[in-house]
Amino acid sequence: MIEIRHANERGHANHGWLDSHHTFSFANYYDPKQVGFSDLLVINDDRVAPGRGFGKHPHRDMEIFSYVLEGALEHKDSMGTGSVIVPGDIQLMSAGTGVAHSEFNHSAKEPVHFLQIWIAPSVKNATPRYQQQHFGAEQKRGTLRLVISPEGTDGSLEVRQDVRVYAGLFDGAETADVELAADRYAYVHVARGAVTVNGVRLTEGDGARIRNERKLAFSAGEDAEVLVFDLRNNEVSELWS
Repeated sequence: MIEIRHANERGHANHGWLDSHHTFSFANYYDPKQVGFSDLLVINDDRVAPGRGFGKHPHRDMEIFSYVLEGALEHKDSMGTGSVIVPGDIQLMSAGTGVAHSEFNHSAKEPVHFLQIWIAPSVKNATPRYQQQHFGAEQKRGTLRLVISPEGTDGSLEVRQDVRVYAGLFDGAETADVELAADRYAYVHVARGAVTVNGVRLTEGDGARIRNERKLAFSAGEDAEVLVFDLRNNEVSELWS
């Protein structure tokens, strides 16, 4: 079963310097039907004006990753990390017992467009850590590249949860499949472009909750960039609820 979450149904907040769309309930946007899906709690589609950003603020017991689509995002945190994230990079911060960080547009002239995604961890009070890895377009073109997994499989970043995240680029005749175990859920987010999943057309900003499907088939892409989350079979993480 595929349940579509259309882009125009998302929460929206425009603060001038920040234009953000919320797939799930976040900050001042609350919808009791949209409080995450399994361990996936937040997908924020953020566009930040040049030279602006999120000042230093704390998190704990959350797996937070950023996926840059355009521009460059500057990260600093209380672990001493300083980095710039560009398209193809994935940044994963495990907040654990507590970490403070800031995220700013690295450019004084160009906007930055990125996704910030939160996943509930399987354990609380773990040691904070930071990971960053580049996955070039050639690794994602016409396929679904594993970018995050519990074990750090195949060079993916290691997350503290039973979640696997795939990233793919699809255009024209390119196709790819993902097999799901019988007891798994999945979530698909179209970061840009358009693509067909199991016969269902999804366009930029759309998402899809997926239950009781053993295979996801991606086809008919139009400059599409997608993220696929292989999730535990539960509606909302018990660690979060």
